[in-house]
Amino acid sequence: MKVRRRQFLQLAAGAAVVLAISPAAWAQSYPTRPVRLVAPFPPGGSIDITARLIGQWLTDRVGQIVVENRPGAGGNTGSEAALNSAPDGYTLLLCSVANAISATLYQKLNYDIRDIAPVAGISRAPNVMVVHPSVPAKTVPEFIAYAKANPGKINMASSGVGTSIHLSGELFKLMTGVDMQHVPYRGSAPMLTDLLAGQVQVAFDNLQPSIPHIKADKLRALAVTTATRSDALPDLPTIADFVPGYEASTWNGMCAPKNTPPEIVERLNREINAGLADPNIKARLAQAGAWVIPGTPEDYRKVVADEIEKWGKVIRAINIKAE
Repeated sequence: MKVRRRQFLQLAAGAAVVLAISPAAWAQSYPTRPVRLVAPFPPGGSIDITARLIGQWLTDRVGQIVVENRPGAGGNTGSEAALNSAPDGYTLLLCSVANAISATLYQKLNYDIRDIAPVAGISRAPNVMVVHPSVPAKTVPEFIAYAKANPGKINMASSGVGTSIHLSGELFKLMTGVDMQHVPYRGSAPMLTDLLAGQVQVAFDNLQPSIPHIKADKLRALAVTTATRSDALPDLPTIADFVPGYEASTWNGMCAPKNTPPEIVERLNREINAGLADPNIKARLAQAGAWVIPGTPEDYRKVVADEIEKWGKVIRAINIKAE
């Protein structure tokens, strides 16, 4: 009995030491092994580039972050895998506007982007309204007038049904009343190929891949889709300058499975915000036409919620479903 009593007291003392360790101190020891950051799109794209940029920053300051590309189903394959992982801080997800769109576009998902542990917003970037030079419009008002004079005759290209490129164009159609035919492609590259060849006339493309063609006068840029101008094309107006209230953008941030310890979330948020204040990271993001969106986890939760509501309205208005 004496031995058992001694063992009990030793165990009790050990437990007391563990309980005495504050959550903040425990978070400071995190991580004790590599952390997986899931980028739910293929290597080389903006999500992958951002994940590796922030992943390297966190690796230098917190511990090893391993970026894992898990593309498929419009970003849902990797998102599902990440958000259904153990909520221990060792699996994170690079969320994006695609997740907000998927919340309405897909009828059945095995995860709910509304039910996450938001960590931090990272960046936001515009799309750009570009037309083939054969289109006789040099401004957004001229384009609207031309489209209304030729209903159904303008082909609006996109990188696929339900992408931000597609929905940016559909929002433009809803807010201006123009009638354009949607032509979806399997990705941005084939879309741009046909736009450059004049097979389609207009697209609301991501800014970065369009900039070289704009500067080479192979495409004509009419406006950016964000509410403010882009430093990458500072002389280009916004669509909202002519269509009040119009706004569309791509964005990304970090999130984690629900019930991830708040101390870990707070530490990651603090380190990410420090990174977003770093001139080098700002410059790297600016090369893609993006700007940083620092803030609290709750700030980022609001971004996600607002975007789900916004794009849900557009998807329901045009009655589309995932293919």
